[in-house]
Amino acid sequence: MLAADPGVSVAGIAAEAGVDRRTVYRRFANRDELLTAIYEARLCAIEQALEDARLREAPVAVALHRYVENIIVINRTWPVDLARMLTDGDARRRRDACLAEVDAFLQRAAEEGLLRKDQPPGWAGSLLPELVHLAAQQLTHLSAGQAADAVVDTYLRGMGTQAT
Repeated sequence: MLAADPGVSVAGIAAEAGVDRRTVYRRFANRDELLTAIYEARLCAIEQALEDARLREAPVAVALHRYVENIIVINRTWPVDLARMLTDGDARRRRDACLAEVDAFLQRAAEEGLLRKDQPPGWAGSLLPELVHLAAQQLTHLSAGQAADAVVDTYLRGMGTQAT
C-alpha cells in the first residue's frame, strides 16, 4: 500500500491488513514508527541478501545470480520509496555500506573478466539496480529465480564479456 500511495493512513493500512487501527497503534506509536520498522526490515533483508550471495567468495556468476534473485524478492516484498528512509543517518550509512559491497563485487567481476572494463566509471553499478527494479516490477509473472535469470542474461550481454 505504501508503494502505491506513500501517504496512505494507518487506518487504511489497518483496514487492508484486516485489523483495527488500534491494533496497529498498539505496536507502533505513530505512522513514522511504522515506516521506520518497514525500512529497518528492508535494510536487514538487504544485508542478509548480501551475506547469502557470498559476493566475496562465491564464483562471480553464481554470486551475481544469488544477489539479483535475493534483491528481486526484497523489492517485491517491500516495494517502498526509499527517499524518506535515506534521510535517517544510520539507515543511509547501512545502505551506503551495502552499495560499497556491491561495487567491490562488481570490481571483482571486472577483474575476473566477467564484466567489460571499457564502460564509463560507475555504469555497471548504476545499471544493475535499475534492471533488478524493472524485473521486480514488470516480470511479476516469473518467479524471482526466473526474473533473476532474465536480469543476469541482460546484464551480462550488455556489460559482460560474453559473446551475444
